[in-house]
Amino acid sequence: MSTGLASLLRWRLIPVVSIADADQALRLADALTEAGLPCAEITLRTDAALEAIALLSQREGFTVGVGTVHSYRDAEAACAAGARFVVTPGLNVRTVQWCQEQGVPVLPGIATPSDLESAMELGVSYVKFFPAEPLGGVRFLKALAGPYAEMRFVPTGGICRENLLEYLKLPGVVACGGSWMVCRAWLEAGDFARVTAETATALKMIAEAFGEREDK
Repeated sequence: MSTGLASLLRWRLIPVVSIADADQALRLADALTEAGLPCAEITLRTDAALEAIALLSQREGFTVGVGTVHSYRDAEAACAAGARFVVTPGLNVRTVQWCQEQGVPVLPGIATPSDLESAMELGVSYVKFFPAEPLGGVRFLKALAGPYAEMRFVPTGGICRENLLEYLKLPGVVACGGSWMVCRAWLEAGDFARVTAETATALKMIAEAFGEREDK
């Protein structure tokens, strides 16, 4: 695993953010950092995404990446803006290869054994399991991971406070991606205190279940 990916996954939780106004980006960074989670995946679902990535990339100590990447051109534009890791909803071979060529950490999305076989052919051992809950959740992922003991998973899609620990307790799951603690409605309402509180609660749950991070 690359140093960049190791640094990201040590938190065991990745905030997945859809941001409508780039002006919210720095307040978001403040809120997440205050909670103890100085990282975010900004999805390419809004016109403000690239500008938000550029702003967050300038924040010292904050790790920003890009999600909802559908092509290597998306990845290229986001990395030019300052994204330090790439997350895709599906397994796009060209996108993965571009990231590997550029030395950019990438988490390609998988949903089936065939996807995992393709990931292995590409030399990928860390993948995003998406959409986790609609696909069958913990039960499905446990069965899927069985024949692929060497793979490491980051479930995303329907993860929330109530099921977070169920996923993290599965062998092979190294982190989860979630948007419940960075709800778009809270961002648009300027309720960053709620972002901090909900994120801190999630981190406390993780610490109580698995112990404090060694680097803390």
